[in-house]
Amino acid sequence: MDNFQLLIDLHKSANRQGPGGEPETIKALDLALVDRSAPLKVADIGCGTGASTLLLAQLLNKVHITAVDFLPEFLEVLEDKAKSLGVFERITTLACSMDDLPFTNEEFNVLWSEGAIYNMGFEKGVRDWNRFLKPGGVLVVSEITWITDTRPEEIQDYWSAEYPEIDVASAKFRILEKHGYSPIGYFVLPEYCWLENYYRLLQNRYEAFLNQHGHSEQARAIVDAEKQEIEMYEKCKAYYSYGVYIARKLNKQNLK
Repeated sequence: MDNFQLLIDLHKSANRQGPGGEPETIKALDLALVDRSAPLKVADIGCGTGASTLLLAQLLNKVHITAVDFLPEFLEVLEDKAKSLGVFERITTLACSMDDLPFTNEEFNVLWSEGAIYNMGFEKGVRDWNRFLKPGGVLVVSEITWITDTRPEEIQDYWSAEYPEIDVASAKFRILEKHGYSPIGYFVLPEYCWLENYYRLLQNRYEAFLNQHGHSEQARAIVDAEKQEIEMYEKCKAYYSYGVYIARKLNKQNLK
């Protein structure tokens, strides 16, 4: 079994595939000033098993959400959860890559992406997705972000290797402004979104995952990599987190 399938097996049963929380999704929705009673078309890009998709479907009265992930296994979990919550009719799942979306120009009121845009890079994502938003539509993305101006060399080297686009929030704001958005909100995910909502639950799955795969060398390597990431966060959490960026697409006349 390849490493990719092993990662799917480790994360498929999780409520979240990265740091986050329901109060934080609600906070982002409030900062976006979305009219919860209005008819809305939303795309949740890189939705995983649907933590944000399902909450948005419950909070927005007249919404239709296109939930995008390139892993059909995750979307199957999302669909089952949507049926149990009674919001299945508000959601369409789409298995495709986030850098090859089949959407039409100005199709959506809201583009949402929690903890996923790094897969194609923040600047490429906000640039390429812009055309899918209606003028005045809202982009909500979370992105790994330095939360201090300086940091130890150890954590700088780690994240520069893992994700070279990591930067401070002001640099991300400049990228948003460069590509036709007006930033309207920002906040940093608190520690519990990483530890209680993601890492501790991940740690609880290690034993079952290793047993499932016979404690193979590949499975142990996957767990060791996750352990290293968690150890790094616990040691250096004062220096980085996910920043949640909320921005409005400018009308073309505003860009002249």
